[in-house]
Amino acid sequence: MSVQQRAQYETLFRPAAVGGVELANRIALAPMTRVSATAEGVPTERIGAYYRVFAEGGFALLITEGLYIDDQTSQGYFFQPGIANPAQAAAWRRVVDGVHAAGAKFFAQLMHAGSQSQGNPQTTATWGPSAVRPKGEQLAMYRGSGAFRIPRAMTAEQIGQVRAAFVNAARLARDAGFDGVEIHGANGYLLDAFLTDYMNARTDDYGGSVANRIRLATEVCGDVVAAVGADIAVGIRISQAKVSDNRHRWAGGEEDAAAIFTALADTGIDYIHTTEYRALAPAFDDTVRSLAGLAKRYSGLSIIANGHLDDPRDAATIVDSGAADIVALAKAALANRDWPRRVRMGQPLSPDVPADLFGPVATVKDWEVTDVPNIAGLEGRDYKTVDTT
Repeated sequence: MSVQQRAQYETLFRPAAVGGVELANRIALAPMTRVSATAEGVPTERIGAYYRVFAEGGFALLITEGLYIDDQTSQGYFFQPGIANPAQAAAWRRVVDGVHAAGAKFFAQLMHAGSQSQGNPQTTATWGPSAVRPKGEQLAMYRGSGAFRIPRAMTAEQIGQVRAAFVNAARLARDAGFDGVEIHGANGYLLDAFLTDYMNARTDDYGGSVANRIRLATEVCGDVVAAVGADIAVGIRISQAKVSDNRHRWAGGEEDAAAIFTALADTGIDYIHTTEYRALAPAFDDTVRSLAGLAKRYSGLSIIANGHLDDPRDAATIVDSGAADIVALAKAALANRDWPRRVRMGQPLSPDVPADLFGPVATVKDWEVTDVPNIAGLEGRDYKTVDTT
């Protein structure tokens, strides 16, 4: 890579800020499901080492995988880490300290899996806006199989419980030392299920119009901002596609995008994180703007963009265009854990994600799977986690 080529990427290495959080550059690690906590959702030293590598490699901001927010219905996968109780938060404190020592900032992504949950030892029921089964099938790589379960349509009381759980998790994340929290409102998980027209058949204030379907997400954002927004950054991740339906698009196109992003900005959050299959592609057939560009236009907030920005030319393009302030990398980061350093120094990038993402190949037995109900017979089976961003 020539000096001239490296110069065109300098925009990625300018300082940035999200809320009151100062970043050394504009390159973030995207949240990626790792399913490598203990059976009780406690992050391990292995998780700590995994995140430190990216901090040492020059990523200015790391965003955790989705962390479940309560000990009842929010967990999505077996061995998913949580931040629902003091034991989990205390273990995250050690991970956060390691990331900070390596020079990066760290945000916790807060998640309720909703009807896409496929591994929760606390319950056999899932929650959703309506009793509508998600499209597609469970993910085999996360030990799921067959169709998703039909969720229970949530009551007003249960909606209140979810709002309170997001607030509690945000406070635990703040107290564990995280620099920010990202509310998971994407990929078909609970908040996105409320937004999704075919998953939400409600006739109350949470169903029908886009303004009603985005209501729970805006309430959660407002609740979290009120609880911790003076102390740490607060944002939300938004997508059109789902884990179980990667072709979904908002039926109202840019009009829907305007309503959604304006409503989210009005909650007082600091940023929006958009994730699309290709971040630079037009969000809809009748517009040239990307989803990140629409988020910037209608919210005016800091925008993190994710989606096949692996090539530094593409990453620099979306920042230079003004559509995004920060890029979040997933597979490219797994293949190059020092991606920022390599790009800055003009070193070649590997296109290959390693088969083993943590070091020695893990087995389910390593986490004493026999202590977890409903997955007997998996002991000793090799598995390898992959990115589903």
